[in-house]
Amino acid sequence: MRNVSTEEAVAMIPNGAKLMVGGFMGVGTPERLIDELVRQHKSELLLVCNDAAVPGKGVGKLIDAALVSTLTTSHIGLNPKVQAQMMANKIAVDLVPQGTLVERIRAGGCGLGGVLTPTGVGTIVEGDKRQIAIGGKTFLVETALRSDFALIHTFLADYLGNLAYALTARNFNPVMAMAADTVIVTAEHIVPVGVIAPDHVMTPAPLVDYLVANG
Repeated sequence: MRNVSTEEAVAMIPNGAKLMVGGFMGVGTPERLIDELVRQHKSELLLVCNDAAVPGKGVGKLIDAALVSTLTTSHIGLNPKVQAQMMANKIAVDLVPQGTLVERIRAGGCGLGGVLTPTGVGTIVEGDKRQIAIGGKTFLVETALRSDFALIHTFLADYLGNLAYALTARNFNPVMAMAADTVIVTAEHIVPVGVIAPDHVMTPAPLVDYLVANG
């Protein structure tokens, strides 16, 4: 794990990168990294996130700046800019049921090829996906999701990169930290090793590549 500035962290991300960004309606989203993505105008991003937040908040800032080419998410209903860009064919949106989305990410982090779920059977969600019958019940095969980078926000990080999250800000962050080639973290507080009790570590240091320095 290496400490970097916000500018250095985002400079590593090329145009067209596939990004997973933690957060739920902006809670638990690394806002400093989002702001720097906008400032450096990283474009054609393939974004995987729980939701599209709202204009001016969280990943909504990337939508505001028209930096996203493909959005894989579970909800866009509170961001009219996503809807407008989708209708104008400026962004491709892949809507995935929330539970299926997090399981696909978890599968990617655990080295699995995908998951089986009954969610979406008999609906537009099934599309041309493979179906498997087990015990008389039909399941869809949902492939695993991974990304080039995961942008994570945490409450506590120590100098080695162990992370502890606060309440609902935990959300998608831990599973995304497992499912990316490179993990970049912002923290509200960076503390000495030992301050975070071992059983409070939710993302262990070996998963973290870069920690953005505070200040």
